[in-house]
Amino acid sequence: MYFTALLARTADGWEASDTEFDDVESLDELAELARDNAPEDDTVLVCIEQEGAWFGIVRVDGEEEDPKVFVSDAAQAMRSAYGEILLTDELLGREPESPADLDQLVDLDGSEDGYADEDGDDADADAVPRGPVGDSGLLADFGVDAGTVLKLTPGEALSEIAEALGCSDMLEAVR
Repeated sequence: MYFTALLARTADGWEASDTEFDDVESLDELAELARDNAPEDDTVLVCIEQEGAWFGIVRVDGEEEDPKVFVSDAAQAMRSAYGEILLTDELLGREPESPADLDQLVDLDGSEDGYADEDGDDADADAVPRGPVGDSGLLADFGVDAGTVLKLTPGEALSEIAEALGCSDMLEAVR
């Protein structure tokens, strides 16, 4: 079960809205959706939470800025469709895949390269890291420092962020 919301900063404070991300397939499309829901070039926070497993925040500031992304647990998020949108190659610190790279992942016998470690996890060099990735300081100018973001727990994180921003009532109304 997912919870998704947009928090838009306006001249009058924060506004929260419940928005469906079903048609979004990339981080660029998510940023465009956020911009479309912003009154003018205001800051928009896209909030995504999966039932206590992970949460993600995307900050979009106007038309020119690239979105800033924070994901609380990349390995957990990669198992979900919304997480795959947020976990770009750039965020994970790896080179973008090309079609030629994909061909190299399969041996002649049809098995995938790489191997499983003793826990059965893929030990490939491109494996998604466990734990947080991204810009944990994306809310610092709103009074939520990077250390606080890193300590937030899934399931409570978005409520705590909304409380710090002064819009917890609005977020709960769309929840």
